[in-house]
Amino acid sequence: MKVSIITTTFNSGLTIHDTIKSILNQTHRDWESIIKDGESKDQTLEICQEFAEQSDGRAMIISGSDRGIYDAMNKGVSAASGDIIGILNSDDFYTSNDVLETVVKAFEEDQNLDAVYADVHYCKWNDVSSPVRYYSSKVFRPSLMRLGFMPAHPSFYVRRKIYEKVGLYDSSFKIAADFDLLLRMIYLGRIKTKYIEKDFVTMRMGGASSSGYQSHRLINKEHLASLKKNGVKSNMFFLSLRYLYKIYELAISRHRLRRL
Repeated sequence: MKVSIITTTFNSGLTIHDTIKSILNQTHRDWESIIKDGESKDQTLEICQEFAEQSDGRAMIISGSDRGIYDAMNKGVSAASGDIIGILNSDDFYTSNDVLETVVKAFEEDQNLDAVYADVHYCKWNDVSSPVRYYSSKVFRPSLMRLGFMPAHPSFYVRRKIYEKVGLYDSSFKIAADFDLLLRMIYLGRIKTKYIEKDFVTMRMGGASSSGYQSHRLINKEHLASLKKNGVKSNMFFLSLRYLYKIYELAISRHRLRRL
């Protein structure tokens, strides 16, 4: 079962090596890596071309302008040929070498399964050995999407046919197109999903969705716009309730971090 891994890059020369190394080290060997680069000005493309040479033809580099990260993801997904598709950002890397093996095993054990999701953890930008937050998707239920909850997007792997059914990322959203896509897949599409209790991805702090107060305001605004667009009843009060859970999550996160 082939897994397509979509990575978007733009001037990612300082971090893309870790991303690539974690793909090459995967014990499941039937994968393809599709890297969509937005015309980087640093050494990103050189590093990616070296990767392509090491990958036995399993890496595809697409370079050209795009209208932002979600448009770039759409170009990557559209080029994918795998049975399963997942996203691995260029600042992130797989936490262990058996992530893809775990994903494929779940799909092989249940032919009716449409998607899996798991946990991720965040680390310091310049010190990947220093975890600062653990995000568990275990609490997620489809009904909680009305409150803005979603499984960890970097841990989400879904059959390619589901993209063909519900469409791609809505690139009109600046920061919440991942929520909008999962809303259409999970809440509206009622696909069959499975939670795997495993840390899939190590993420460097500082991404678009973890950059302080202004980003949280924008997330709530765009979550509400997505819910309204898709005919799902919610309001800003409902969306604010998840921040009460975040207080609890941070306490649990500290406990989990001690075990990493």
